[in-house]
Amino acid sequence: MDTSYPREDPRAPMPRKADGALHTALTLGAPGPPPRDHLIWSVFSTLYLNLCCLGFLALAYSIKARDQKMAGDLEAARRFGSKAKCYNILATMWALVPPLLLLALVVTGALHLSRLAKGSAAFFSTKFDDSDYD
Repeated sequence: MDTSYPREDPRAPMPRKADGALHTALTLGAPGPPPRDHLIWSVFSTLYLNLCCLGFLALAYSIKARDQKMAGDLEAARRFGSKAKCYNILATMWALVPPLLLLALVVTGALHLSRLAKGSAAFFSTKFDDSDYD
């Protein structure tokens, strides 16, 4: 028993134009690649780089993109996938740039302090005589 839906009647008449010609549908060109949903990146952004909830927003748009892709609406899937990608980029940048800036400040601060220490080492190595205090 055929339980597929919608059922097609093989005896149904073919659609015809007003002049009696059959309709013909042609698919031109190869179909493009399926839209990307960036789900793995979004899960990573949510779990590890979730600054300002940008990773969660990326995950929500990734899930929407996957749902639309499964439903067959490829244009909406591309749109949601693009938004997920943008939020993933923002989450990654917001999570990586501040620690890199902090590292740069620590390194430059350590270099500056080492130069100050070399200049003041002569002060601490000076030996005073008891006659200097009279």
